[in-house]
Amino acid sequence: MWSERALIDAAVVQGFYDRMRAVAPAAYGAIERDRTDGRGTGRVAREPDPPFAETACGRLADSLDAAGVRALGMWVHHWCMRFYDDDTRAGRRLLREVADRRGLGWTADEVRWMLGESTAAGADAPDRFTLPAAAATELPPAVRRELSTTDGPWSMTG
Repeated sequence: MWSERALIDAAVVQGFYDRMRAVAPAAYGAIERDRTDGRGTGRVAREPDPPFAETACGRLADSLDAAGVRALGMWVHHWCMRFYDDDTRAGRRLLREVADRRGLGWTADEVRWMLGESTAAGADAPDRFTLPAAAATELPPAVRRELSTTDGPWSMTG
């Protein structure tokens, strides 16, 4: 069986959900701690955000290996695409920070899945292509070309 949205084998997609489920409680807790104490959420304009490493989300990301960070990134991407509103600012910061990490070993199926989530989210989620576009830079050029479309709002051929 295949995932209709991204044409990925259902067993592979189930593996993604299993990995995301493993990090979800810690990720949700970290986002909530950062959201409620103002860290990573834009605080008062005169007060700069603390360095990411000093936030609950930063400590969580730093405690994980590359596969764990990929699962964390996929979970926060999925969560932010589903519940996109002003309360997701800490989650969006986590998403951007994961996107900035290189050498995580992203797979083509992981990127395809995130692109499917991003496309389904629509224009109300302006960060929707941040992580899949960054993850795609780790893929071989031929795979990036395969993932790119002429009508998609992302570019992965560079």
